Amino acid sequence: MKKRMGIGGGLALAALLAVPGAAFAQGNGVGALGSQLDTTWVMVACVLVLFMQAGFLLLEIGFSRQKNVGAGVAKVLVNLAVVTLAWWAVGFGISSLTGNKIFGTDGFFFHAGQEIGTGADAFVVGGGDTALMLFGMLFCAVSLAIVWGTTLERIRFAAYAIYAAVFGAVIYPLVAHGVYGGGLLSDVGGKPVMDFAGSSVVHLTGAVGALAALLLLGPRLGKYGADGRSRAIPGHSMPLVGLGVAILWVGWYGFNAGSTLGTSGNFMAEVALNTQLAAAAGVIGASVVTYAKTRSLDVGMAGNGAIAGLVGITAPSGFVEFWAAPIIGFVAGVIVVFGVYAIDKRLDDPVGALSAHGLAGVWGTLAVGLFASDRLILDGAAPGIWYGIFGDASLGSTVGQFAVQAVGVAATFLLVFGLSYATFFAIKKTIGLRVSETEERAGLDISSHGMFGYPEAFIPEEEYPGGPSPVPAPTPQPAAVTAMAADRPSEA
Repeated sequence: MKKRMGIGGGLALAALLAVPGAAFAQGNGVGALGSQLDTTWVMVACVLVLFMQAGFLLLEIGFSRQKNVGAGVAKVLVNLAVVTLAWWAVGFGISSLTGNKIFGTDGFFFHAGQEIGTGADAFVVGGGDTALMLFGMLFCAVSLAIVWGTTLERIRFAAYAIYAAVFGAVIYPLVAHGVYGGGLLSDVGGKPVMDFAGSSVVHLTGAVGALAALLLLGPRLGKYGADGRSRAIPGHSMPLVGLGVAILWVGWYGFNAGSTLGTSGNFMAEVALNTQLAAAAGVIGASVVTYAKTRSLDVGMAGNGAIAGLVGITAPSGFVEFWAAPIIGFVAGVIVVFGVYAIDKRLDDPVGALSAHGLAGVWGTLAVGLFASDRLILDGAAPGIWYGIFGDASLGSTVGQFAVQAVGVAATFLLVFGLSYATFFAIKKTIGLRVSETEERAGLDISSHGMFGYPEAFIPEEEYPGGPSPVPAPTPQPAAVTAMAADRPSEA
């Protein structure tokens, strides 16, 4: 077997501190992690992963109605701010390769000169370590962003900040420590759970948190008729959805290829190609199935196909050969369509997060157990079942690895769901989780933020300073919107 990675052995401990699974794929690298080239690549990847926040913003705004678009901007900014501080103060330490099999014990309030670890593995925080800490922080922020796709248009804003703090300090770090930090899932019956960049650690974690929130929050008003049948609530802008998907697609180059954490052997190019192939196949898979079911090409489903393909390849991206990537992406695209249709019958998930990130995240993690190449697997791991059937690997060993991948999925689900449900339940019983019916009908823009994301659609022309605007007369609004607008501060 051969391990692939671009990080030098001298600071391998730092590479394991809750950053994606490539940290476990460390080989005999050329140069230390702190080398300028490796650190530069990690910082470029950090920028790409941070840019994904813009993708989530546009995707969610596009799938929202006009009266809720401004709330999406505030949500992304506040959540990113809160999770950043939570990770810096507590989360990084809990995720680190220190402590025990459950949680880490070093690295709190991360700062230069801080000593992390003990004995021969101890190191003092320096510049290159900061890049890794930042990279892990931004992965945590992406996982948190996934949570809120199911809660659009009806959740109280305070719930964002509270859950973000718990998520960044405890929930995500525990999962990251379990897989990447030497925790329980790094050795399951002698085999590690392989998740190169986070199909389960990042995406399934976010989707399970989203499920917990949705079960306590309930559907949007009018989503289900008296007969219990689901009714479509269209988003207001498919161009914004498309732009959001495109930005996420670009950001995934930092997400997956950046998880090599270095440039040794130029392995990041192989990971990037796997990522591109799977995303493209995801679009095709979702489009084919959608057309077969509806005889139309649904724009939103095509976008979700791309996301599902990207999520599906996230875990296998550094462990599979190029031929497997389109298969993984295509299956993810098929899964996301059937998942969205099935889930929508009972649960109101406006952006399809439970399917695109949850079901596709499960598939991606299990796909490692099917297609992982004996050239690329981690020490102690077995290749995928494909190589047990058609290659030289032991079939029993490959089936065992698939079972380990399944254990990783189940353990992630149980931990995240339990902690997330408890957190949202506490919020619901104290400050409340959902806005009032009047506020929901008016829209979160005016009811929670005192402004409109698209004011021309809601404010009469004569109220604009300087006389009527050149836009057409607005459509009469419901009484709840009129009442909320009347309460907003007058403009000078």
